[in-house]
Amino acid sequence: MKPITTALKQGFIRCHECGTLIKSKVQSQCPVCKGTVPVRRNKNLHVTTSLIISSICLYIPANIYPIMTVTEFGVTARHTIAGGIVVLIQKDMTPIAMLVLVASILVPLLKILGITLLLLCVHYRWQVSARLFTRIYRIIAFVGRWSMLDIFMISILVGLVNLAGIANVIAGPAATAFAAVVVLTMLAAKSFDPRLIWDHQHNHE
Repeated sequence: MKPITTALKQGFIRCHECGTLIKSKVQSQCPVCKGTVPVRRNKNLHVTTSLIISSICLYIPANIYPIMTVTEFGVTARHTIAGGIVVLIQKDMTPIAMLVLVASILVPLLKILGITLLLLCVHYRWQVSARLFTRIYRIIAFVGRWSMLDIFMISILVGLVNLAGIANVIAGPAATAFAAVVVLTMLAAKSFDPRLIWDHQHNHE
């Protein structure tokens, strides 16, 4: 198959900061923003891999341990993310429950799987549709911020529901783990260089 013609093969690289196209060298300086422009961020693959492994390790306690503790009239109830979804469904708040399910369980999991797939693609030089895998990367980078829905919700509840002896909401240990998972996956997506997907591809279009 005919190899894909990339900017690098034509002797050009793109500045990550301002987008200027410059003549490639081992390491160049952008004439516009004066930033350092590496040909490829290959070393960042180790960083991305470390971030993903850390996020996988934290994803488990984030879903096992209570994300918040609710006390009403002296009765204390601890809720995991999944338990909170069940409570919302029982209280006829199914749309909110589905929103929490997608934003707090499915999105982080799919981000972890998606970035892992991208890393495997680059490491093993899979012959895939580079255009499709680039779209996957863009989706991962875009939706990452919406995974913080649960943390925002708990922050609001902790601030608003604080009636001594009547009702009280306290963030659980899973909240810290979950916030760490979101931040780590966002950093992993940021550190990954999607141009690596194209470097060893033949034309599958």
